[in-house]
Amino acid sequence: MIVFTHRTARAASAAATLLGAIVLASPSFAGSTEVLAQASSQQAMASTASDSPGIGPVEARIKDLHKKLHITAAQKPQWDALAQVMRDNAQAMLDLQKQRTADAQTMSAVDVVKSYESVIEAHEEGMKKFVPPFEALYNTMSDAQKKTADSLFRSREKVSAAKQTAANK
Repeated sequence: MIVFTHRTARAASAAATLLGAIVLASPSFAGSTEVLAQASSQQAMASTASDSPGIGPVEARIKDLHKKLHITAAQKPQWDALAQVMRDNAQAMLDLQKQRTADAQTMSAVDVVKSYESVIEAHEEGMKKFVPPFEALYNTMSDAQKKTADSLFRSREKVSAAKQTAANK
């Protein structure tokens, strides 16, 4: 694991990680086998799906992960905590996106950069909130569940690396 000491590097890394999780939750990726392997952060059934259109993909991802990870009744408390963090993170990003959209016509270049900084900080905070409940859930998983989760996350990293390589060409 790389330990970043510079705040901007940490924030950029967190943003890239969370952005990848959000992108993978989008409907355009939902059918992809590789995306199904992106177990980063989503949950099962929630009333907020109908409240906010931007939350729907997160709810779908949560449901998909619940199914793929074979979450048991005994794991429900850990799963529910993780799912709530995922919902909260998605809502925070949706709120930021709405604010940026509303202000887009009046923002100066400096305002745009500061707005982007706030998105990166929100990603970083989201990851800080995500890791503890994910780790708690992971620690309750059977060896088979852990193997599935490990595979899903490794596949996500391969997809991200391939996209980064393609973008750099």
